[in-house]
Amino acid sequence: MTTKPFLRTAIAAFCFAALILVIGVLVWLYRPLLSNPSAEFLAQAAQSYDAQIIRDQWGVPHIMGERDADVSYGLAYAHAEDDFETIQEMVAATRGKLASYRGKDAAPTDYIVSLMDVWGTIDRAYSSSVPDDVKAIANGYAAGLNLYAAQHPNKTWAGLAPFRAEDIIAGFVFKTPFFYGLDKVLLELFGDQRHAEVALDPGSTLGSWQARPNTGAELGSNAIAVSAARSGDQKTRLLINSHQPMTGPVAWYEAHLMSNQGLNISGGLFPGTPVVLHGFNQKIAWANTVNHIDLSDVYSLTINPDNKMQYRLDGQWLDFDVETVTIEVKLFGPFRYPAKRKVLRSKHGPVVESAHGTYALRYAGIDEIRQLEQYYRLNQAQNLDQFLGAMSINALPSINYVYADYQDNIAFIHNAQYPLRNDAWDWQKDLPGDRSDLIWQSYRPFESIPKVINPESGLLFNANNTPFSSTDGQDNLRKADFPQSMGLADNQTNRSLRLIELTDGQSLVDKDRLLELKFDLSYSPKSDKIKLLNKILALDVSDLPELQEAVFELSKWDRSTNIENRQTALAILTLRKIARSDDPKDHSVDKLRSALSWAVEYLNEHYGSLTPRWGDLNRLVRGDVDIAVDGGPDILRAIYSFGLPEGTPPNATHGDTWMALVEWDQKGVMSADVVHQFGSATLDNTSAHYADQAPLFAAKQWRKALIDIEDIKSNATRTYSPKRNQ
Repeated sequence: MTTKPFLRTAIAAFCFAALILVIGVLVWLYRPLLSNPSAEFLAQAAQSYDAQIIRDQWGVPHIMGERDADVSYGLAYAHAEDDFETIQEMVAATRGKLASYRGKDAAPTDYIVSLMDVWGTIDRAYSSSVPDDVKAIANGYAAGLNLYAAQHPNKTWAGLAPFRAEDIIAGFVFKTPFFYGLDKVLLELFGDQRHAEVALDPGSTLGSWQARPNTGAELGSNAIAVSAARSGDQKTRLLINSHQPMTGPVAWYEAHLMSNQGLNISGGLFPGTPVVLHGFNQKIAWANTVNHIDLSDVYSLTINPDNKMQYRLDGQWLDFDVETVTIEVKLFGPFRYPAKRKVLRSKHGPVVESAHGTYALRYAGIDEIRQLEQYYRLNQAQNLDQFLGAMSINALPSINYVYADYQDNIAFIHNAQYPLRNDAWDWQKDLPGDRSDLIWQSYRPFESIPKVINPESGLLFNANNTPFSSTDGQDNLRKADFPQSMGLADNQTNRSLRLIELTDGQSLVDKDRLLELKFDLSYSPKSDKIKLLNKILALDVSDLPELQEAVFELSKWDRSTNIENRQTALAILTLRKIARSDDPKDHSVDKLRSALSWAVEYLNEHYGSLTPRWGDLNRLVRGDVDIAVDGGPDILRAIYSFGLPEGTPPNATHGDTWMALVEWDQKGVMSADVVHQFGSATLDNTSAHYADQAPLFAAKQWRKALIDIEDIKSNATRTYSPKRNQ
């Protein structure tokens, strides 16, 4: 009779204890974001700046100010009007605080910020290594963001304001190494397995483990420069054609910057950048393409079996530098989990502990803080000497430059911070981590960087290919003239192969011919994709009638990607399936048959045919705009489809985006044609400029860039000052 009251009491006590425990956990997890400062506080710095923003008929901002810092302030405000959300996301990511807003999927980004010691670099070098005029434009940019936040508190992420000049500088420290693929190296180190050889002492006779190449599809960019003599009409031209995501933190935003200090430059930039990253002024222009260079080194560390916080170097056990970081991961509402993680560093650099070993990483751009300085000097340059002077700062870890100017100079620079390595070693393999003599300390001087200036043929190009084929004449660089330890690549893309096939060192390349090259739609018979297609055509599919029909259709394909083509969809979907498999280098019969079978099933299910028009699949979609577009992966008319949810139509997501064709006549007068894949209103789907350039882009048409102030004013649809835009 006394059992039931006892059980009720025990259950009640247990429930009370559980409730107390839950309350305690919730109290521990209760970590609401801080409130932003008042609007009055955020707007204070804007009193030191003044800018005028003129929006033209396409919504493109032309920003004028007395000083460069005023223009930077106006640029930040204008860009925030069009894409404040992405700018804030970039600031949160750079601070290592993105998981506080986005949850667990963003936690690796926050950890990498700490691993790369982004803010340690800022703390050590901002005061002494960032020139005053560079700080001035960074401060101006931050002031513009803070003014916009003051005027739009409901759009401002809690706890993110105020924005600071250091945020802007840190964004370059964090992002620039990823343009040569540092993120891929990090992801592989964190992966379950490490497939790489270990380099041995050059004097050793021992063997090494078998390597497996990195996998994954490559994106790219195009750039072509033509001298006046080669053009046939005495005009010097440069095609700027970077391939980027069409939306997001590295999608191009177009702006025109003008100051009474001499700045007058148009071009593309990313959220959070106060200067043009590639573009043109009235005297010079440059295009960027990604280069494939070995700029990061992985060292395999030997850990002390008696103390896992020590590693061996030169016969001694050294302590790791250890930092404990807290990554607050959003759960729901104001509740965030404080994940504590150790960050280790060795003499080599950041350390990654994984299931397959402990590694240290050293990479181009480590501890570098001068990236914005170099971009700013490029924006200020007015001739080839000044451009080369800006490039000689050598603060940008990678990226090719293809250049042209009003004096009929053209140039190609295979730019990078090339580590000064011992040439006897194979640096494309993992290095033994127990030798300090393998820890490089500096970079090769700018004078030794591969470059071609004013080639005999009058034509330069890069399509992410080897630097040893940058012109169609006789003065290409030679591999034998460069140390192997520079890590220069031998690769050719389909785009570079097509440029080689379509040029001969002599035939004139006028504007129409240059556009024919840019919008070429075919695959080279020498390209990797066509070599893979030939393997598919050789399959024995006699046991499967549906695959027999597919192979027959593929055999008719002319390797073109025009909208009306009836075999392109089957070919590209099959090749895409292989490229995105777990092991894209596996070209076994089973793998090829499986990919072809998948493409057949997909096309029949979604389009009712093996041979739909390519334009039925390859589409540019933005709001109410839904247009067929030609081109495809690694085509000079580059269109890619990545990252879409399963079952979503394979619409364009990457590739050709903001483009420019810049030219100077015999008198040095510049004009430019430009186009954006969507429009200037990046996120506002109610804006007239959300997709107003998409029809031009799909039709391979252009609009005139407005440079002259009178032209800008005559085409203005809105003129305003940020402080009076409330």
